Amino acid sequence: MDWFTADTHFGHRNIIRHCGRPFTDELDMDRQLLDNINAVVSPSDTLYHLGDFARYHRTLAAYRSKIRCRNVILVLGNHDPQTRAGEPKMRFLGMFSRVYVRLRIRATVGETKRTLVLSHNAMRTWDNSHRGSWNLFGHSHGQLPAMPRALDVGVDAHGFRPINLTEVASIIESQEAA
Repeated sequence: MDWFTADTHFGHRNIIRHCGRPFTDELDMDRQLLDNINAVVSPSDTLYHLGDFARYHRTLAAYRSKIRCRNVILVLGNHDPQTRAGEPKMRFLGMFSRVYVRLRIRATVGETKRTLVLSHNAMRTWDNSHRGSWNLFGHSHGQLPAMPRALDVGVDAHGFRPINLTEVASIIESQEAA
């Protein structure tokens, strides 16, 4: 099963205050976020993390090792270690199955093949947006208004847990029907 999340900001104390997260401190936040991930994402699933994984680059490996899912794919966020050109830093690449700046995947939603454009930031237009593709993103911490065929998959928007493709489809399709 495919799962999506963003903006965990592991180890980032100030994100609790900045986003009004209901945690006592970063240790409480980190434990709860990791528990929430491991409660729903199995080791054989795929977890797409759409950026801002952890606050401190030196602790990335420790946080990644606590996620039981073997196939974690990262789309870089502005807080993730990258070069000035926006490419992932080499020492960072081995911590995840793959690391991308932006990613386009094909997924089966019900009986329909759908293109999903995965990015850290929301886009107003994206690859094949005029043909029904969806943009999944993070960065906005649940603060952007709903947009057609786009969804913030960040933890702040979904009860501090990842959401799966079926949930994504249900949310986007209900927005389109409204």
